[in-house]
Amino acid sequence: MNKELKKYENIIKELMGSKRFKHSVNVAEMSVSLAKKFGVDQDKAYIAGILHDCQKEADKDIMLKEAKESGYYIDPVELECFKLWHGPAAAYYVKEKLKIEDKDILNAIRFHTVGRADMSALEKIVFLADMVSAERSYPDVEKYREAVMKDLNNGMFLTLRWSILKTAGLGNTIPLCTLEGYNFYAPYKNEDDFVFQK
Repeated sequence: MNKELKKYENIIKELMGSKRFKHSVNVAEMSVSLAKKFGVDQDKAYIAGILHDCQKEADKDIMLKEAKESGYYIDPVELECFKLWHGPAAAYYVKEKLKIEDKDILNAIRFHTVGRADMSALEKIVFLADMVSAERSYPDVEKYREAVMKDLNNGMFLTLRWSILKTAGLGNTIPLCTLEGYNFYAPYKNEDDFVFQK
């Protein structure tokens, strides 16, 4: 990774605690690995990965203001859940404060938590890298990592399915874009995957 790109690590280190910083580095590294495997620009993958959570620890009022001013449509369900504000807020921060105009990078950051239908390869990579980064330890995470490294579209199906089941199990609402993403990627599912095994 060239020194010009490494500057982003110094930027985010000032915006978050050590645990979130380590996660961001892990997501950047996983994003680069996936980009290399699937023929996507590795520099873009690093930038989107390292910056994806840059507003996760911002003041809630600032986060909400930035999300609303991001230029992205914000689902009413997202507006009701502050944990989802950091995606569009981070896209706003990256564009307005860091002057990164690349739409694919901005979209990858904006949708890294909620997903959506018909994502670009870079969007999928950052979403999946966030789901299976090195410090993640939920049940079957190793199997999810293996699946993601084989097929981005099946990986999207599996991880969206996991996320929706977890969210619904807690009695929480689900943004429409997440459900649309699940429906879009469901045809790509691998029937032999561990989630279908009895």
